[in-house]
Amino acid sequence: MTARPPAPAPSPSPGPDRTTRPVRAARPARAARPVRLGPRSIAALVLVSAVGVVGFGWPLLAAPDSSLAHAQDAPWLFAALLPLLIAVVMATVSDTGLDAKAVAMLGVLTAAGAALRPLGAGTAGLEPMFFLMVLSGRVLGPGFGFVLGSLSMFASALLTGGVGPWLPFQMLTMGWVTMGAGLLPRPETLRGRGELLLLAAYGAVTGVAYGFIMNMSGWPYELDPSSNAAFQPGAPLHENLARFGAYWVVRSAGWDLSRAVFTAVLTLALGRPVLLALRRATRRTAFGAPVTFTPGGSEDRGRM
Repeated sequence: MTARPPAPAPSPSPGPDRTTRPVRAARPARAARPVRLGPRSIAALVLVSAVGVVGFGWPLLAAPDSSLAHAQDAPWLFAALLPLLIAVVMATVSDTGLDAKAVAMLGVLTAAGAALRPLGAGTAGLEPMFFLMVLSGRVLGPGFGFVLGSLSMFASALLTGGVGPWLPFQMLTMGWVTMGAGLLPRPETLRGRGELLLLAAYGAVTGVAYGFIMNMSGWPYELDPSSNAAFQPGAPLHENLARFGAYWVVRSAGWDLSRAVFTAVLTLALGRPVLLALRRATRRTAFGAPVTFTPGGSEDRGRM
C-alpha cells in the first residue's frame, strides 16, 4: 500500500482578531459651562455692587458747597474695593472649587484686556477692551466676569499711567459690564448667529452705559452751579435728569456712541472664533467639574 500524502492543514477561518482590543465609544464632548454662582458669590457681588452704588451716588446728597469730592473719597473707595474683589474670588473658589488653572486663566485674560485698552484709548472711544470683556463674561459667568473686568481696568491703568481718583469707579463700572454679560439669558442653548446678535446688542448698550455711569461720578463737581447742565441739590428728579442728559450729550455722547458701534462690529466680525477659543479653554479648565476620588494603593501601582 502506498502512503497517502498528509492532508493539508485547514486554513484559518476569518474571524475577529483576538489580539486587538475593542474600540471604546468616544466620550461626548463636555459642554463649556460658565462658573456658577453660589450663595457666597452672590452675597459678595451684592455687597461690592452696593458699595459701588453708594460710591457713585452719595455726592448727589451732599451740599453744593461741601468740600467733599471724589478726589477725596476715591482712595477710601479703592481701599474698600480691593478686599471686596478678593472676597468675590474666595467666595467663587469656595462655591465652585476653582483651581490654579482657573486663576491662571484669569491672569491671562486680565493681561489681554489690559493690553487691548491702550490700542484704542484716546481715539474717539474706540476701545477693543470692551469686546473681549463682553465675550469673556458671557463664557465665564458673572462672578468670574466681575473680577476680570475690575482687574483688567486696574492693570490697564498701571500700564498706561491712568491712575487717579477715577480708577475705582472705572473698575466698578467695567466689573458691572462684564458681570452683566454673564447674566444674559440662555447661556447653554443660545448659539450661533443669535448669540452674536445678542452680544453685539449688549456690547452696544453697555458701551453707552459705561460712559453714562462714569459721567455721574464727576457731574456734581465739574460745572458752575449757574450752568444749565449743572446739578442742582434739592431740585426735582426729572429736572436733574434733564440737566444730566444735557451734560452727557456735551461731554461724551460722541465717544460713547463710537464705543458702542465699535464693540458691536467687533463682536459680529470676530465673536465666533473668540467664543470658540474661550469655550475650549473653559472645557480644559473644567469649571464646575465634580471632584471624585478613586481608591488607589499598592495594587494599582503594581499593575503599572
